[in-house]
Amino acid sequence: MDRPTPPPSTLATKPTKVYFFGTCLVDLFFPDAGMAGMELLQAQGLEVVFPQGQSCCGQPAYNSGYRDDALTVARAQLDLFPGDLPIVVPSGSCAGMMKKHWPHLFHGEPDEAKAVQVSSRVWELTQFLVQVLNVQLTDKGEPVRITWHASCHAQREMGVVEEPKALLRQLANVELVELKREKECCGFGGTFAVRHPDISAAMVGDKLADIEQTGAKRVVSGDCGCLMNINGALEAGRKPVQGQHIAQFLKERIHG
Repeated sequence: MDRPTPPPSTLATKPTKVYFFGTCLVDLFFPDAGMAGMELLQAQGLEVVFPQGQSCCGQPAYNSGYRDDALTVARAQLDLFPGDLPIVVPSGSCAGMMKKHWPHLFHGEPDEAKAVQVSSRVWELTQFLVQVLNVQLTDKGEPVRITWHASCHAQREMGVVEEPKALLRQLANVELVELKREKECCGFGGTFAVRHPDISAAMVGDKLADIEQTGAKRVVSGDCGCLMNINGALEAGRKPVQGQHIAQFLKERIHG
């Protein structure tokens, strides 16, 4: 039986108000990234609503094969985002879960239609900044060379490839050197890193070598899971490179 797929995210007019889904990793480990993401939206004149009851999108349980647990967690989010406002997510991974997997997760459930409607309003942060808001940035920071790490889910599920790089290229004092193996995974993969630590370590080692060959002082990404893995490896190897969420990086650059 065919399963429902939400329609592509489209907006006829620029909104004045949006929801912000913070994600677990932002909440627990990268709160400054979440605050920066909301401030970027507010700087464009938008009212940002952060529902206080939000928690997890259900991806960890879903990817581990625990559908019932994933449903319980995801279902708890549905009533927090009523109406038709866009839902902006500072993570390609969580946005991908909500937009691409929720319709399948809720297939055949009584609240399937509600889940599909909510998922149809999901946008990854940089995707929203570029495609909807057409953000124009003015760089107030010092010259710096950086590189960009794209998460697997952002690229392959949300189709977010050029949007973050387009934002970074607007910054006059930022030299963006692209990775030679940009499309390769950093080795995190959620529970994959726990279940297959040796393979994960080899993959992040390849990622670090790619980062080092750019000569960048900072590696910017849109997913905190990737940043946890990359930053952990950078610290363990005592590498002089810092990983940072793109929302924080952009906020720093435009504020000077």
